[in-house]
Amino acid sequence: MDRQRGKLLNQLADMLPEGMLVDAAWLKAHGYSPQLQHQYVKSGWLEQPARGVFRRPRGSLSWQQAVISLQTILNFSPLVIGGRTALEFQGYAHYLTQSTIRVHLYGPKAPPAWLQKLPLSVTFVYHNDRRLFKNDPVAKGISSVRWNVETGQMTDVTAFRGGDVTQLNWGQWDWPLTLSMPERALFELLDELPKDESFDQVDALFGGLANLRPDRLQKLLNDCASVKVKRLFFYFADRHKHAWLKYLKKDTVDLGHGKRMLVRGGVLDPTYQITVPGDLHGVR
Repeated sequence: MDRQRGKLLNQLADMLPEGMLVDAAWLKAHGYSPQLQHQYVKSGWLEQPARGVFRRPRGSLSWQQAVISLQTILNFSPLVIGGRTALEFQGYAHYLTQSTIRVHLYGPKAPPAWLQKLPLSVTFVYHNDRRLFKNDPVAKGISSVRWNVETGQMTDVTAFRGGDVTQLNWGQWDWPLTLSMPERALFELLDELPKDESFDQVDALFGGLANLRPDRLQKLLNDCASVKVKRLFFYFADRHKHAWLKYLKKDTVDLGHGKRMLVRGGVLDPTYQITVPGDLHGVR
C-alpha cells in the first residue's frame, strides 16, 4: 500500500508542476480519491486555495498561474486572454491607464465557477467570443498544449489559424500563456465601448497601432459579427490614417444599415452613422 501511494505521489509530481492548479475532478480522474486528496493537503504536499481546487505550493498564487492551468493541464480550451488584458501584456498598457484588475477571458464556454473564488486581487471577466466572431481563432485547439511528463516542459503542437492568437512565455519556467494578438484584442476592446471602456483611451491606443498587419485585420473584419465594432474600427482608423488602412478592402465588409446611438448627447458621424463624443468628432 505504501509503495502504491509513493508511486501515485511521484506520478502527481510529474503531472502537476509547482504552482499550477487542478480541481478535485481532475485529481479523481487520475486516480486520486477524495481521501488521498485530503491526506496530501494535511501533509502540506498540496494546498487548497479554494474549495475543490488544489496546487503544489510555490510562492504566491497569481492569476497567470490560474489561467495557464486552465489552458493547459485542465484542458479548458479554447480559452484565451483577450481585450484590454491582452493589449497590456503585449506592451500597450501605457495607452490604457487602468492597471490589471480585470482579466478578460474569451472562449465558447465559461470557465469554472471556482476561478472567481480564488484569493486573487483581480476579477475574471468572461466573454463568449462566438457572439463577436463567427469563426474559431484556433485551428486545432489549445488543448494540444500539454505538460510533457517525460521532459518536464510544456509542449505546443497547436497550429494557430490566421494569427488571431499567440503564446507568450510567463514566469520562471516559461509557461505558455495564450492570448489574442493585438489585432484581435483591439476588436475585443472596441466591443466594450461605450459601457466599459473610454473613447479617449481607445483613441489614444489607436494612435500607437501603426504596425498592425492588414491581412489579420481584413480577416477579423470579415469574421466579426458586430456592426458596431466594425464601424468603430473604421471610424478610429480614419482618424489616425495608419499606413495599413489603405490595404483594407472596406467595400467587402458588411457595415449594416441605419444609425447606431453609442453616446447620449454625442455627435453623429455622417460616414459611419454612429454617435461619438463631441470632443472626438471631426478630422484630427
